[in-house]
Amino acid sequence: MRASFIAAACALALCVPGYARPDTPHPSGQDGKSDYADLASLFEAWRVFQAPEIHGGVPDYSAAAMARKAAALPGWKQRLASIRTAGWNAEQRNDYRLVEAEMNGLDFELRVLRPWARDPAFYVQVWASRTDVPLREGPAAQPEIALHAYEFPLSRADQATLTAQLRAIPALLAQARANLKDSNAGDLWRYSPRMLRDQAEALTQLEAGTLIISKLDGSRKADMTGAGGALRQAINAARTATDGFIEWVETVAPGKTGPSGVGRDEYSWYQRNVHFSPYDWNEEMALLRRELERAHAALKLEEHRNRDLPPLAPVTDEATFQALSNRRLDAFVAFLVREQIIPDKPYLRTAIAPQIGHFVPEPQRAFFAQVTHREPMLLFSHDYHWIDLARMRDEPHPSPIRRGASLSNIWDGRAEGFATAFEELMMQAGLYDDNPRARELVWIMLANRAARGLASLHVQANEWSLEQAGRFHADWTPRGWAKAGDDLTAFEQLLYLRQPGYGTSYITGKLMLERLIADAAHRSERAGKPFVLRAFLDSFNKAGMIPIPLIADEMLPN
Repeated sequence: MRASFIAAACALALCVPGYARPDTPHPSGQDGKSDYADLASLFEAWRVFQAPEIHGGVPDYSAAAMARKAAALPGWKQRLASIRTAGWNAEQRNDYRLVEAEMNGLDFELRVLRPWARDPAFYVQVWASRTDVPLREGPAAQPEIALHAYEFPLSRADQATLTAQLRAIPALLAQARANLKDSNAGDLWRYSPRMLRDQAEALTQLEAGTLIISKLDGSRKADMTGAGGALRQAINAARTATDGFIEWVETVAPGKTGPSGVGRDEYSWYQRNVHFSPYDWNEEMALLRRELERAHAALKLEEHRNRDLPPLAPVTDEATFQALSNRRLDAFVAFLVREQIIPDKPYLRTAIAPQIGHFVPEPQRAFFAQVTHREPMLLFSHDYHWIDLARMRDEPHPSPIRRGASLSNIWDGRAEGFATAFEELMMQAGLYDDNPRARELVWIMLANRAARGLASLHVQANEWSLEQAGRFHADWTPRGWAKAGDDLTAFEQLLYLRQPGYGTSYITGKLMLERLIADAAHRSERAGKPFVLRAFLDSFNKAGMIPIPLIADEMLPN
């Protein structure tokens, strides 16, 4: 079956538009050329190698297992280097670079990040909700136990599968105590119980039959009707083991006093060699500071412009929230189609509608709820994430290397950066012409993202603690809508520590997109042709969820 899968994947890669066989009939190794099929085959085998070894159903992240990975990695890099790309088109060459970046990502994890040996939150495996980006943010033990991927009530076969997955948790957490024994990453230890408690709570609710799972097509209860004794015992054992692990982490954490960031030089290496960023740590610091200043200045100008308009007040109850959200979603989708932003697709509304959420009373209202309770279209613009995911599902990319999500969050600038940029793009395109006060919210959102990204840079450089980062994040978010100690701020800063570059990707990806728009418009102008936004975005989306510099190579070839 494995051989047939490789053959099928390679055949598909060689027959679709843009992925035709290079201009040589020769097999790999002759005339200094290789077939694209060689890369597709290597990629499929690489993904098998990259996953952890499994022993008795339990992933192995022990020092010995990871040493075996490190010893084998140079051989994989050599195999990739032996593939010759002469005669390949830009898309094929970029696929090669994506595979190379994944190998660099594992290299970085083995040398520097080492989450299995430094970060207790790495051992969270149970997830009730589908993330809004192509793959789970941040490093996490594999295989993921994706409760949202199951259909409830569970079939007999799914019960057996989930039972086996959950039975591995106590053994993995026991292994984790040994793997983490030499870790001294203070902030990772102090903040990781927040994520671990999410796993414990999900298991508690699953056992009680009250868990809400969130999928691409909406949320529903994980109905435990018909769940057998073996599954219930596995849930209980996993929850008990998680509770014990949390207690152990909290007991040990006060003695952990070392740095948690990767340092400026390693951060810059990672951004350049894994995420294709043209910016190093210092350049990101300057760019994010500039965006923070621009957002605050623009906000004050918007407020001045709107000074005679009534304030944009939040809704006050669930019924009003739902009515406003649905009305504005209809307007948002109509705007995208009417203004020729993106083509009309069946999934435009259905991708976003399930993510609307619910009314939150003022005392519990975190940053994003402050925005959505005033003008939902702000988050609908950022929820382009869900349109991306629906496109990946309904219109899978022809490349076997782009069809799924790249590892190491290589897609972060494309996913988060584009979603952030889309908020401002749609504002400039006229989305809020009927609600001028909403323009203020665009700048507030940008300021928030620039502030938290700047804070994350200081944390990665080991200049600030997560507590200091949270205070800066809150202090520079306008109107006091972010709180230094709230769960959202703590979650975001922990994620940006655990996944270097993620906190800045919202801004750096936005800037890369703006550079691409400028270059494309300049090229069109020099050729005497109009710049057509719809055509630009069609080409951009067609490239898939890959870093924007690679998309630029394909859209604007030299």
